[in-house]
Amino acid sequence: MLVQNLNKTNNTMKILMVCLGNICRSPMAEGIMRAKIEKYHIDATVDSCGTAAYHVGDRPDPRAIQTLKKHDLDISHLHGRQFEMEDLERFDLIYTMDESNYRNIMNLAKTKTEESKVAMILNTIYPNENIPVPDPYYGGQNGFDQNYELLDLACEEIAKRIKN
Repeated sequence: MLVQNLNKTNNTMKILMVCLGNICRSPMAEGIMRAKIEKYHIDATVDSCGTAAYHVGDRPDPRAIQTLKKHDLDISHLHGRQFEMEDLERFDLIYTMDESNYRNIMNLAKTKTEESKVAMILNTIYPNENIPVPDPYYGGQNGFDQNYELLDLACEEIAKRIKN
C-alpha cells in the first residue's frame, strides 16, 4: 500500500504518474496531483511519463488538456517523456494507470525497495482490485471525463495519506 514511502522527513516527496504514451492518463494525473499538493500544502513534486516512447516531446492530447481546463487545471505546458531506470531511484511513489504499465515498471525494479514504490493508482481507492484507469486515447471526450473523476478521487486519497 506504499505506506512506508509516505513518511518522508526533511525531503520533498517525489511522485511519478505512469501510463503508456504520457499524453492522456499520466499527464492528467500529474495535473490533478499538482492541484492536490497545492490544496493541502504538501511538500511534494509530481511528474509523469510513459512506458513507451511513442509521444516523447509531445504535448498532452488536446482532449486531456480540455478536460483539465474545465476544472481550472492547465497541463498544456507538459511534454511527454519515457520512463527511465533512474526514475526508480529518483521517485518515492510511482503510480501506474494499468497492469501493463505496472508490470513494465516492476520488471525494471532491481530491489524490494524499488518494487515497494510502485502501485496501480486506483488501488488507493479500490484496494487490491487492480482496476485500470481506462485508456481514453481511441475513444471520445466521455472517456477523458470519466478518467478525470477516477484520477481526482485517487489523487485526493494520495494527498490525504501524505498529509496525515
